[in-house]
Amino acid sequence: MSFRQLSPALMEQRLAPPTGNVRLLIDTDTANEIDDQFALAWALLSPEKMTVEAVTAEPFSFAHHRTQLVAAEQAIEKGDKHQEHLVGAFRGWINRLHAQGRRAADLEFIDPAKGMELSYREILTVYDKLGIDSSGKVFRGADRYMEAADTPVHSHAVDTIIDLAKSGSSPLYIAALGCVTNIASALVVAPEIAENIVVIWTSAYPSNAPHCNRPSLNLVQDVIASRIIFDSGVPHIYLPGYHVGAQLKISQPEMAQFVKGRGAIGDYLWHLYTHNPLHHMFALEDTARRTWVIWDIINIAWLINPAWVPTFITTSPVLDGELNWKQDASRHSMREAHDVQRDEIFIDFYNKLEAAARQGS
Repeated sequence: MSFRQLSPALMEQRLAPPTGNVRLLIDTDTANEIDDQFALAWALLSPEKMTVEAVTAEPFSFAHHRTQLVAAEQAIEKGDKHQEHLVGAFRGWINRLHAQGRRAADLEFIDPAKGMELSYREILTVYDKLGIDSSGKVFRGADRYMEAADTPVHSHAVDTIIDLAKSGSSPLYIAALGCVTNIASALVVAPEIAENIVVIWTSAYPSNAPHCNRPSLNLVQDVIASRIIFDSGVPHIYLPGYHVGAQLKISQPEMAQFVKGRGAIGDYLWHLYTHNPLHHMFALEDTARRTWVIWDIINIAWLINPAWVPTFITTSPVLDGELNWKQDASRHSMREAHDVQRDEIFIDFYNKLEAAARQGS
């Protein structure tokens, strides 16, 4: 795909930290785990900073782990030293499964279509728990990943992204909380919308890191779509998950003190925290004493107060065939995060939950 590059002046304008109230579309794999629900709730509780015009459901699946996980389990049991490179990434997971009397083959991995549908329903649940009408604001997205850069996956989400990008007198900010199939597809269908949107995406490692980005679920599910975000020249606020967003951890005692009992949404977030589906999938024990990363609130934090997510201007990297970053100084600009103000972010979240609970009582 060939995309028209924005002028330097327009790119600088789009990458500038936002001021005032922004138009926002949230693109989310809400049922993947528990962090998207926190992010969506916080956005909806922050009307002074953003107007959530639509929420679109993304596909998700952990099925890409299945083949390697089973192969690693077999290699461990056979003592195959030639597979040590494979075993290393999965040894802890397999050991935890075996300690519970389970095997890799026992894990159920849903497909992307089911992941999208579950996310769609979960978005509606968050709206319901907040007592906010979702009519005409929530849309289904892609039921699969892109197979080629010139082959978009059509969906109501794509139509919504394009329609909202072309309407309004100010740019549409898109908070991408999972894989970017919907957004990349919209850019392929209507590349002109790149002038009217700003994509805020959390995934992977910093663009100057030497690490392979394969551990990043948001990036690896749809590599074709991921490359489009970095290659198209769309204004992009890149918020690395490792180890920037990864600082946004919360503990069960904090949840009990500041989230539980704060209205229907607070009780629902508490339920999600104490019934995290990934605890079962990854066979995690002693979860009451473990923290959990609420990754995706980093997108909303940057919109509420960019100082809470310090960023800098750099050039968009190339994502190579091995999913490593390659630098090219001739490429277009993007804005990238390098830190978070963890406490300020969660304090604002807690305050808004408390205020909403008081207002509803």
